[in-house]
Amino acid sequence: MESTEVESDILRRVRTLLRELDGHHPAFQCDRGMLRWTLHKKIDQNPSNSSVLVGILVKELERAERGDYRHYIIPLLHTLMYELIKAPCISEDLCSRVYDFCKKMLTLPKPFCTIGLDYAARLKMERTAPGMLYQRMVISEQSLRSDPYPYQEKVFIFADPELLSEAICNALVTDTEAAQVSQSPRLCMSYVIIHAMQAGLVEGCDISGLKRSLQDMPMSAVEHWFQQVVMAVEGAGSEVNADRSQCVARLEEIYHAVLSSVPAGNTPLGELQGIPLPSPNISFHLWTEDDQLWKELVLFIRPPSQSCEPNLLSQELDTFEIQDIISDCECCKQTRFSVLSTDSGIERDLPGATEESGVPCSAEAEQSRLQRKGGIKKRPSPLDSVAFLQAGCHSPGAKPVAKLQRKPGIPQAPAALLQRRHTARVVLLGDDRLLGRLAQAYHSLRKRETRRVFLTPRLNLQFYHIPVITGQPNTLAAANCPAASREELCEVAGYLGKADPWYESNINTLCHMIPKLATMPSSPSKHLVTDLFLTDVIAYYVRMGIQPVCFQVYAVKIFFNDPAQEPAEDVFLTELRTRVPEISPHRELAMSKKKTTLDGPGIDLTVTYKKVVVSDRVKEVAMSLRSTGLVMKAIPADEVEGLVCLNVNITEIIKSNNLSGRSFSAVASRLRTHSIKIRSTEQRPFTLCLDKDSRRAYRNVISMEVSPCLEPSYCLQKTRTLKFSLHEAEDVGLVKYMPKSLLLPINTFAGVIQ
Repeated sequence: MESTEVESDILRRVRTLLRELDGHHPAFQCDRGMLRWTLHKKIDQNPSNSSVLVGILVKELERAERGDYRHYIIPLLHTLMYELIKAPCISEDLCSRVYDFCKKMLTLPKPFCTIGLDYAARLKMERTAPGMLYQRMVISEQSLRSDPYPYQEKVFIFADPELLSEAICNALVTDTEAAQVSQSPRLCMSYVIIHAMQAGLVEGCDISGLKRSLQDMPMSAVEHWFQQVVMAVEGAGSEVNADRSQCVARLEEIYHAVLSSVPAGNTPLGELQGIPLPSPNISFHLWTEDDQLWKELVLFIRPPSQSCEPNLLSQELDTFEIQDIISDCECCKQTRFSVLSTDSGIERDLPGATEESGVPCSAEAEQSRLQRKGGIKKRPSPLDSVAFLQAGCHSPGAKPVAKLQRKPGIPQAPAALLQRRHTARVVLLGDDRLLGRLAQAYHSLRKRETRRVFLTPRLNLQFYHIPVITGQPNTLAAANCPAASREELCEVAGYLGKADPWYESNINTLCHMIPKLATMPSSPSKHLVTDLFLTDVIAYYVRMGIQPVCFQVYAVKIFFNDPAQEPAEDVFLTELRTRVPEISPHRELAMSKKKTTLDGPGIDLTVTYKKVVVSDRVKEVAMSLRSTGLVMKAIPADEVEGLVCLNVNITEIIKSNNLSGRSFSAVASRLRTHSIKIRSTEQRPFTLCLDKDSRRAYRNVISMEVSPCLEPSYCLQKTRTLKFSLHEAEDVGLVKYMPKSLLLPINTFAGVIQ
């Protein structure tokens, strides 16, 4: 009777979770996002119910497939797989049913087939090597040393201190620190051993005795048995024709060896016990420097203690290249040596002949800064190949950008000699203004990687976005961008929520929940709490959010009213807004009354743009108008809109004649374009603001050019190709296979569900 009540309670919770996806229960919108968390926590308190939850989820998946409930499939599958990873043991019959369902998903369109293929591959390994999914997740997230699985992951949370309140930042720091308190390497290795034993030896495993034995062992012994378990599980998972019985037999040998000197425990054999899934390695960063993202990623690849020594991850890099890269991050101050030979072959140009030829004194300082080691010839490195240059775009590798802006699926990995053993999961905590800074930093990172490849072949870079808006938005931003309301500051998150209902339920709900949680009174024993809601939700997001949604980054070239001022170049992700400043009183008196009467408010502009049409034919349009300002939106309002374009809304001033004289009215005109040029024909400049951020405002602008931002590696390779090709109008050679535009990928649970 008790088991029936438990099953009924879990079924009710799952059904409530599904009704939440339909937008029902509007009275409980404040609790959205808590249902999934409370469901998993309930199972964690009683791990024996994990099989009950998996069975219910499998039935609901099969019911959703039979009926017209396709939007239930991905949320149910993510919930099921997350429970399978954490569960101490799941029967072979249930795993087989889930595996068969994932194979059926291969007949569905993207992203269903992509997610189904990924989960089917994981389940196949888990059935052969029990405990592999849990083991790999803990090893990578905790950066445990393991030769069979040498992968490392780290979560970087970036927040802008000027956009978030101090209370929110302090609350996040407290939560992330509290989650790391009980995650020592010894404890995590013990978790892996116990979980593998329980998954493999279901009926004959003494969990309490195993725990006591591991606690009494020295650290070296725990590490030894950890390595043995990893080798047994990974060995079974990597073999083509591996048998589950072989892995179980090896685990049983290790189990008896560990318990050889410990008396039997009191726990009955076969009773399941919950093994915690440690929180990932999370670091919280306040984004105060423009190149801070680059620095943190370099330090993740090469910690300061190893910055001067080559290791396995960078042995293919030349020693001098490493020193040059690390010197950019100020973690290793050394003299920079030139590797390439630059002498002309003429005797007087040799270093020894400089003294005789009378070198100026100023050259001595230059030589002390840049020393040349003679006779070093640079070896051709695989890192200089085009495959590495195009690898970091995170797009599926397709060149055209005029088709789809949202590209579901996992980006293709290049055929590289170096494996990407590091995964950096960058979580952006804020609104569209922070994402604008991310677009700048990502563009800068790609340019650095084009000049000298370092991170691309070693690092798998993933971006995640959690929208957060404080009660009082930046007053300066509101002044420069008056239309930036609370909803408009989260356009990207709103779009992702419409495209992915599971993202809307679990992540978008944090937008207003995080400020409330930050202002709640803290408990004296908060550092002992392990069930931290924010940390758990972030961990779930970075673990299960595997589908990127790619957004086009746009480049803008800005020309100023002062001819002596150099043009500025910048990029934006969401919005470009212009505003014509009001005419000052003394200037208005100086102007002719006739001109003021005829022209009215605003300034005269010439607009040249390429019109977006369904047939993809380029149609250039030129027009002149008078306007008081315009707004370029790069994020579409509808998630199913397929064309990549800028929606330009221009406030046009129309002059009309009537009986009382001339009058002026404002009319909104809308353009859809890929690229546009705007120039003021008067001497009056205008103000330009990017991504709703007052810190990225440009004044005294007279002209601007906006177009899709090109991938830096594409530009470099095309420049090289043009030197040896006469076909300047079209891409030839390797260029036509490279991604042309710079796309910023942001991960969600499902990508875009068509």
